[in-house]
Amino acid sequence: MLLSAIKFCDFKVKKGSNTVLNIPIDKIRPNPYQPRKYFDITSLVELSESIREYGVLQPVTVRFINNCSYELVSGERRLRASKIAGLETIPCIVVKITDNESAVMALIENIQRQNLNFFEEAEGYENLLKDYNLTQEELSKKLKKSQSAIANKIRLLRLPPDIRKIIIDNGLTESHARAIIRIPDSDIQREVLKTIIDKDFNVKKTEELVEREIEKIRNNQGKYKINQKEKIRITDIRILKNTVKQTVDIIKKSGVEAGFEDFQHGDFYEINIKIKL
Repeated sequence: MLLSAIKFCDFKVKKGSNTVLNIPIDKIRPNPYQPRKYFDITSLVELSESIREYGVLQPVTVRFINNCSYELVSGERRLRASKIAGLETIPCIVVKITDNESAVMALIENIQRQNLNFFEEAEGYENLLKDYNLTQEELSKKLKKSQSAIANKIRLLRLPPDIRKIIIDNGLTESHARAIIRIPDSDIQREVLKTIIDKDFNVKKTEELVEREIEKIRNNQGKYKINQKEKIRITDIRILKNTVKQTVDIIKKSGVEAGFEDFQHGDFYEINIKIKL
């Protein structure tokens, strides 16, 4: 079915263990499941120069869609560099796979080549879980990784996108990110991140700084709780005082002379009601 559809397209077919087609680059659309977000332009230009001289040594992998249209499965850098090199066609191996399999293949290739930063890898895991309703256990089996490794990687996505970008742009490690994520407040995370970058902190110094900030937060939360208790206590006293005042007013309306006085003695609050007999 796949090969019969391909025959209607005017592409050159090479015989071998895998069918390789020289497919026009403009007939290949990007992989929507590509986990890699950042491509270094310098390395792409270097690769394009190599491709101009030696050609594409390893075919990219694509899948047939329809009407002589293809979707990239793996080989994003080679495809981009070929465009820069001015190639009109690129050698491709055509595979028949599902959306799910295409997404998994793209992720696995990037992980094996160590092309992804840790946030991109985490996003790749999360997208597979959401798009295909996989459990972490199912995904771990597909990727041959432990479930805890996948869970720990996805946890990194709790950091806001702007903080993630700063971490990557400044060449900080995954261990730096794991330390920063322990801080529950994103504003404090940004302040800590600025200090780490300005002072060029290693992981150990980063963890020590984070620990100090967490301790400050705990102390401030304790003070907040004390202040809240004080506010509640004062509010309760005011309610009591208003209740006494209303009672005295009722007595006075009945024609009996009455009044009250209130005093605070340290931790005690005293209210005296006087009624004339």
